[in-house]
Amino acid sequence: MQTRTVTAHIPIELAEQVDAAAERLERPRGWIVKQALQNWISLEERRHQMTLEGLNAIDEGQVVDHAEITAWIDSLE
Repeated sequence: MQTRTVTAHIPIELAEQVDAAAERLERPRGWIVKQALQNWISLEERRHQMTLEGLNAIDEGQVVDHAEITAWIDSLE
C-alpha cells in the first residue's frame, strides 16, 4: 500500500491525547491518527448516504404532513 504524509495543526491537548493513546496501546501515533481518520471518513460517508436517501424519499413523495405529525403528538397527551 502506498502512503502519503499529511500534516495538520491540532490543539496541543488533542496531540497529548493522541500521544497518551499511542503509549497506552503501544502503537505509533500515526496508527492512532489513521484509525481515527478511517472511522471519521466511514461515519461521514454514512451520513452523506443517509442524506441522499432522505432527499430521494422526499423526491418520491415519502413524507408525512406536518399536520398529521402534530395531530399524532396531540393524541399522546
